[in-house]
Amino acid sequence: MSAGRQEALRGIELAPFGRRFFAFAFDFLFVSFCLFPFLIPDAVNRMDETGVFAVKVDPFHGWAIISLPLYFGLWTYFGKGRTLGKELTGIRVVSLTHDELGFWHSIERSLGYGASILEGGFGFFQFFLHPNRQTVHDRIAETIVVRDRKKAAEPPAEEESTPGPKEQNEEDKK
Repeated sequence: MSAGRQEALRGIELAPFGRRFFAFAFDFLFVSFCLFPFLIPDAVNRMDETGVFAVKVDPFHGWAIISLPLYFGLWTYFGKGRTLGKELTGIRVVSLTHDELGFWHSIERSLGYGASILEGGFGFFQFFLHPNRQTVHDRIAETIVVRDRKKAAEPPAEEESTPGPKEQNEEDKK
């Protein structure tokens, strides 16, 4: 990490595990909900064979193996570090090496989720071991997840300034 980038990230608040977990869970459920219509034809065929209407959800086969990396990669890139879940929980992904997340950073990070899962899920819990709270997919893509502090809109400048509480008390004494 360059000294300039390190200085730009100094003091930024890292996202807590709970927010990251709920963001990921929301995103996963959102993708599952969007995939549901594509799973119905297979469920109907299975119903013809077995007499039971059952939707089979397997995140490691079929549509899911393609849709999850695409969702996380594209949404992170076009959302400037935020997926829908991250937006809801007030967190975002930032690059340790560049001012903005690049397309490849976003795709690489989304593919890195597979590495976190392949370790039996331990890749996610490395959050608690790493000093920068990085999981395996964060380290693969050289990213961190931070609290997204949106800047409050500045009030329009007034022609006459209104005294604050302390200033008002001093004027009352005169």
